[in-house]
Amino acid sequence: MKLDEKDLSLSEFNGCIRIIKKKEIIFEKSYGYADLPNQIPNKIDTKFATASAGKIFVAVAILQLIEKGVLNFDTTIGSILDFNLKAIDPKITIKQLLNHTSGIPDYFDESLLNDYEELWKDYPNYKIRASSDIIPLFIDKPMMYQAGERFQYNNTGYVVLGLVIEKVTGFPFDNYLNEHIFRPCKMQDTGYYELDRLPANCANSYIYDDKLKEFYINIYSVDAKGTGAGGAFTTVIDVGKFWSKLLACDLISKDMLNQMLRVQSHDDRHYYGLGVWLDPADSHIFTPHIEGCDPGVSFISAYNTINDLSITIVSNIGCNVWRLKRDIINTLEKNECFN
Repeated sequence: MKLDEKDLSLSEFNGCIRIIKKKEIIFEKSYGYADLPNQIPNKIDTKFATASAGKIFVAVAILQLIEKGVLNFDTTIGSILDFNLKAIDPKITIKQLLNHTSGIPDYFDESLLNDYEELWKDYPNYKIRASSDIIPLFIDKPMMYQAGERFQYNNTGYVVLGLVIEKVTGFPFDNYLNEHIFRPCKMQDTGYYELDRLPANCANSYIYDDKLKEFYINIYSVDAKGTGAGGAFTTVIDVGKFWSKLLACDLISKDMLNQMLRVQSHDDRHYYGLGVWLDPADSHIFTPHIEGCDPGVSFISAYNTINDLSITIVSNIGCNVWRLKRDIINTLEKNECFN
């Protein structure tokens, strides 16, 4: 069973695609360039930025700490964090942070801001080298709503979860993820890197300048290094390794995995578990996906647990990976490869 790329619109796609059906790779290919001016091509093992997709790694780490008895879902941030929370409710719980119902002030409120670059007009992005460096961007803001009142996607919540990991383990959150998630999954090409110190085989991410009709690197448009809210670099191969270990209950127990993949919060259009988006398959079954979008970055990885099908797409020029995913699913259904 193979997917023919002539069935897809890939003429302007720049990035990588990997599709696995019942542990068989049915499509795997890279497109375009990791370095545009020097025309260094993307490869299937090229490391790409993934923006908010990294929230799932933070969620898994927190769930591991809950299973170890270090935390519980009802642990409050006031009992863990040692800095002045000001107007932030200290009774916000770990679970409310995980499922985006905390109401904590969001440093990047996607309902109000459209462009992540706007954050750096008054606060240079090169200052963001650790999760704690984000604190000045939200600490003086009021609560968005009372904790637990409703679902609203929130980046600050996962920055704080990263800070919680650091406080209770004594390690930088990315070091902890490396030891307890990336290494066990053999994800040797995944990590949190500083944009001005990228390791080998990393794709630059590019933004298109409509006025000058050219691409420029996003190094001044996003955090210099990722935080608990996102910013991990990974490969489509490593993403597959992560899904495999997660769903085999090698990272967390079956009971905890079931809680992670169960609807924990929602609004009229979206369903969320713990660190993952959930797509309704029917009235009672949901399948997980993770996604991320930053200037020059777009990423999605969905795992249809009913059909044992994973689709991972990443672009380093911000291509519409969501539309491409829909096209892939439509093509698979048309070719009777979906079931």
